[in-house]
Amino acid sequence: MSQEADTPPGTAARHDPVYDEIHDRPEFIELRKRYRGFVLPATVVFLAWFLLYVVMSNWASGFMAHRLVGNINVALVFGLLQFVTTFGIAFLYARFSVAKLDPLAEQLNAEYEKGKRA
Repeated sequence: MSQEADTPPGTAARHDPVYDEIHDRPEFIELRKRYRGFVLPATVVFLAWFLLYVVMSNWASGFMAHRLVGNINVALVFGLLQFVTTFGIAFLYARFSVAKLDPLAEQLNAEYEKGKRA
């Protein structure tokens, strides 16, 4: 029994050849390269920043307890900056995606749609 006979009408086969064609295209390789070029460094930087917060909280408690203004101490500022960093990375990724990833993804999607109809 063939794979195609088991596939419900209107859905792609488990391994449609159009995916292989798109996967091997230089545009797809460039899309993955651009994506990884943003995501991997951003992830490493954020995790290092978070780890610094945890390490400082555990082993530099005197520094983290230092009051800056009133009851606001260094630990509270570090903690709030974690949120700022998270939203900042999300904002930067959205801008990066629109400028660098979406045009290539739309081009590849158009080629996929064209190949799907053929």
